[in-house]
This record gives sequence, structure tokens and C-alpha cells, in this order.
Amino acid sequence: MKARYLIPLAIFIAMLAFLGVGLTLDPREVPSPLIDKPAPAFRLQTLDAPSRVMTPEDMRGQVWLLNVWASWCGGCREEHPVLVELAKSRAVPIYGLDYKDQPGDARRWLADFGNPYTAIVSDPDGRAGIEYGVYGVPETFVIDKAGVIRYKQIGPITPKALQETILPLVRKLNAA
Repeated sequence: MKARYLIPLAIFIAMLAFLGVGLTLDPREVPSPLIDKPAPAFRLQTLDAPSRVMTPEDMRGQVWLLNVWASWCGGCREEHPVLVELAKSRAVPIYGLDYKDQPGDARRWLADFGNPYTAIVSDPDGRAGIEYGVYGVPETFVIDKAGVIRYKQIGPITPKALQETILPLVRKLNAA
């Protein structure tokens, strides 16, 4: 009779242990399965000139950032001044992927807050974002000269993340 109650109790204790461990983890540290793999292909219209189309192949031969953002995104507003300063430094080109956004809203947002991007592609239905494994914006990818994803920043880029992780990686990739 006692064994009948011990099994469910043991299962309950194991579940509590897994929950306890899970609560200590940082969701921003979820590893991307795309790290060290070629950046997914896309063929998207640019935000400023819809007759122009861009692909990741257009950036081949340079280290670059792909910043996934949207005008409706609060975290994007938080990281935007960091991107504007980064663009001024010319340390690395930043390409934007405007995710599930209205082009007019995106253009107004950039007019209000500044445009740090070398170019921006529009992903109104989110398909390109899905290929990159985006599950929330902002997200930023560091992509090497061969078109391979080397790092994924989930959430807003902070000055600390930029100085301690992203820029050292960019310098290393440029030196290779």
C-alpha cells in the first residue's frame, strides 16, 4: 500500500527538481541550431526601394550583422541607440530585416529614431524570420565572410554585449 504512494511522490519530486533547475536558466542563452551553419537564403524587397531585391549572397565576402527588428517592438526601441552608435563607428555593416511590419510604419520609425542600417529588407509575412529561427524581436546574427552564422543575440543588443561579445567576434572574423 505504501509503495502505491511512493511512485507518484517520487515523480512529483523529480518534476519539482526539473522545474527548479529550469527556473535558474537564462532564456537568452538558448543555443541556436544555426550557429556554424550557412545563413538561410532569402530573396526580399528592400524597404526603401521595393523594386530592388537583396539576398544574403549580396553580403558575401564581408562580416556583417543581420538585425531582425520591427517598428512595433519595444526591445527594438531599447537597442536602437546602440545600433545607431555602432553604425557611426563603421566597425561592421548592419543589415536590417524588418519583421512582420508595415513598410510605412517602419519608414516612419526610422525617420523618427535614425537609420543605422546599410540596407533593410522587408519580411512582411515573417517567412525569412522563421528560416532564421526568430521567435521574438529583436534578434541579431553575426555572419562571417563565407555567409556562415557565427553568433546569435537574442533580445536587445546592450553596450556590454556589443563590447564584450559582438565586436571582439567581428574583429576575429575580419582577421581570419
